[in-house]
Amino acid sequence: GGSGSGGGSGGGGGSGGGGGGGSSAEGGSGRDRDHCNKTVDIFEDISSPEVSNQNVGRPLTCWYRFRTLKGAPRDFVLRLRFKKFKVGQLLNATHCEGGYLQIVDGNAKTDVSNRREPGMFCGEAEQPQTFISETSYVKVLFHTDNFTDQTYFTFDSRAEQQTEVYLRYGQHPELYPNRRGEVVQGSYCEREYRDCRLQTCYVQSPAYPGLYPRALNCRYKLHTRQPYIKLYLQNEQFAVDGQRCENVMTCPIRPIGSGNEHCPYDWLAVYDGRDEHSPLIGKFCGLGKFPFSIIGTSQYMYVEFVTSPAGPLLNTGFHFNVGNWPGHVETAGIKHGVCDWLLSSDSLKDSSASEGIFLSIAHWYPPNTSCSYHIKGHVGEIVRLYFPSFRINRIESPILKYEGDCGESLTIYDSDHADPARIIKTFCDTFSRPMEKVDFVSTSPSLYVQFDSKTGSYSGSSLYYWAHYDFFNNTRFGDPVPNTLCDEVMYAWKHPGGRLRSPLNSLIFKRTGGSDVRCQYKFVTDRRLYARAIIEVNAVSFKELPYNSNACTRCHEERVDKLVIWEERDKYQNNLACFCDNIPRAVRVISSADQMNLEMIVQGQHAITSYFKNPNPLFEATYEFAHGPLCGPITLGPSPDGELVFPYKKALAMVSGPMAPPEHHYRREKCIWELKVAAQRDLWLNLEKARFADRSCESAKIEVYLAGRLEPRFVVCPENISLARDLPILTTAELGATGADQEPLPVLIQYTGDGQPGRNIFRLVWTELFHLPRNPDGSLAASLLQDGGCDFRCPGDTEVCIPRHLLCNGIANCPNVTHTSTLSQLTRHIEWNLEQLGLLHHAGEYRQLVLHDESPEICLRRDLSELPYGKLALITAGLCLMFALLFAILRRMCRRSPKQQGRHHLQEDY
Repeated sequence: GGSGSGGGSGGGGGSGGGGGGGSSAEGGSGRDRDHCNKTVDIFEDISSPEVSNQNVGRPLTCWYRFRTLKGAPRDFVLRLRFKKFKVGQLLNATHCEGGYLQIVDGNAKTDVSNRREPGMFCGEAEQPQTFISETSYVKVLFHTDNFTDQTYFTFDSRAEQQTEVYLRYGQHPELYPNRRGEVVQGSYCEREYRDCRLQTCYVQSPAYPGLYPRALNCRYKLHTRQPYIKLYLQNEQFAVDGQRCENVMTCPIRPIGSGNEHCPYDWLAVYDGRDEHSPLIGKFCGLGKFPFSIIGTSQYMYVEFVTSPAGPLLNTGFHFNVGNWPGHVETAGIKHGVCDWLLSSDSLKDSSASEGIFLSIAHWYPPNTSCSYHIKGHVGEIVRLYFPSFRINRIESPILKYEGDCGESLTIYDSDHADPARIIKTFCDTFSRPMEKVDFVSTSPSLYVQFDSKTGSYSGSSLYYWAHYDFFNNTRFGDPVPNTLCDEVMYAWKHPGGRLRSPLNSLIFKRTGGSDVRCQYKFVTDRRLYARAIIEVNAVSFKELPYNSNACTRCHEERVDKLVIWEERDKYQNNLACFCDNIPRAVRVISSADQMNLEMIVQGQHAITSYFKNPNPLFEATYEFAHGPLCGPITLGPSPDGELVFPYKKALAMVSGPMAPPEHHYRREKCIWELKVAAQRDLWLNLEKARFADRSCESAKIEVYLAGRLEPRFVVCPENISLARDLPILTTAELGATGADQEPLPVLIQYTGDGQPGRNIFRLVWTELFHLPRNPDGSLAASLLQDGGCDFRCPGDTEVCIPRHLLCNGIANCPNVTHTSTLSQLTRHIEWNLEQLGLLHHAGEYRQLVLHDESPEICLRRDLSELPYGKLALITAGLCLMFALLFAILRRMCRRSPKQQGRHHLQEDY
């Protein structure tokens, strides 16, 4: 009953020849029945039938299936060990001639089965070969067209639990029931893998680690949680169609390779995506250690394993692990295609990261691949790129062999595209050395990085790098000076004024290599435009260093972070100001010429730690150019008297005459004059004439500053023009004189207002006054009066006097104090003044009069003895001589005229 049932199963499950085989066996001897068509016990040795007269030279078909052990677990598998095998002959790897052997794994009741297409084994195998089933049901079918002693096989069997097949199921298979994937219903070797990670997904050939069946078409859909999906072998051997027969001389071992020509029969195809329509990474076969991992570009990979219908009883297949490349990071940018990126400063800002990151290509790529990273900032920004980690290896997993140099390269361009003329650095796989933590900085808002590979790769680039990039605001306030780190020039005709601060690009504090950071801002003008530069420092914020023993006491000499303002005089640096500490209020510095320099100096030993990527400015300032041609000379005095006239008459033609351009735009004018005063002299200013177009102080303002004062001493504008007639005297002490023979610092007079000629006009007159010295008792110290310096004492309580040549010169040089002095004060110096002028005999007439330096009583009655008679005589004699010479010349010309006419008539006669 067992044999009969077995014969029926053999006919249905094996081939149509099963019944015929049973019939031929029944017609043979009893010994043949013992070796054919039977259900055998596990652990029983099975051999092909012996050759006899009844079967020799005749077709023979036998089947064997294995009896299940009582009490055996359902999850056992069968291990069949073929000790000897020689059946038929393999032709073109697609057909077995003369005989074959089939191994049917599973039946209609098992989860998987290859009973529909079991394929055929044929050929010869002298070394033991093992088949380990996927199920607990196995059937072996043998057929030969001509049975002889050259057709034979021998195998034994053994049942094993799945946990014992460690190479297939791994450790603790109960924890990972889907480690080998979920079987697609109705298939033998189609499987799906989800959320693969380390040691949780095994991609294996069927029956691994034993011989894989024939006529396979297996499909594996792989998925990981994170990119990039990685297919790799650890220590397992790869054996897919590595041998077609055991004889190495006849059938040399096929090395691991890829391609249709290399793998015509059995092959493993890997696709970069979800299905067979995705890009093909490679089609592999051969025998040996699989030399590389295969890394996809996403979270999905599709694997296809195909074997020929017929083949040798050789080759054990493959065992791959599935994971993902562990170094994946999210790149803040826009990806185009497989590996082209646009990394913009906006994308980096949206990611809230201070630095962007991109890595070397970690996935597969075909030969002649070119990948790019366009790092793009805003206008005014520059790009920094550096590599915290960089290794250069030989090309370990090339798709295409390349024997030349630079099979793979990485090039950095100072451009927005691959411009050969703007290469910063190129790294090659064959001769370059990696450069870690070295800054590559662009000169424009774009940096372009391009990776090129002639070979392609299955598992990423041979140039392994971890790249960081960031953006720095390189906006300048003036014109940058070539070949300098941060120097700028502010030309008055291009940048007439504006805001200024420490460099926005804090990368400069990292690029000096430990040397001091020096940034110089030069302010340059042309006297035809302006004669002065003005810098107003609003804030200074250098960091305090606890280990720095240098205090900010001697700013110019100490090695501290500081801000220095200076100008060049006679080829020497003349320091105007120095700041190394915070300032409580704004400080204004005015140049004395048409150039001035501001220099920021930061000590190199702490520049990086203190200021690199520090968003706060180290100093803030504003600047402007002032004192245009309408203002006239910048320096006045010292002289006993003088006048300041705006607008300057000699400059009017430049802005309003025929030489002025028609498109001239009248700007708001600022004039700054330095008025120098002689030693031991008081100063009186008098706004003698003023005409303003508007009544507002916004249209015109005159400010007078004393040395060392931040606030103006006087402010004159149209709103208080009446008070400007009686400005107080500036004494020697107020002017800041430090010694008897030293001139005080100049007085600054500043005008701010409309620069259009004719709208605002004023004439400011000054007079140097000699202050009358007094004895301790209050009496006049006549012995201290200087010769020729005090010829006329001004009326009132001012106690000042002026020299004789300032009398009656058309300008009121004595202050008008009639409204603040008594009559006795105004008249007490009359006799002394008349005596000095030789008019003492008029004292009785003028006793009750207030006489000032322009009084008619003085100017009209000065003694004629003071007239310059000698000069008048010389002038008269000179005029008489000129008339005589002119008369003589005219007379001589009249005499010569008739003679010339006679000569002319004579010539005509001839």
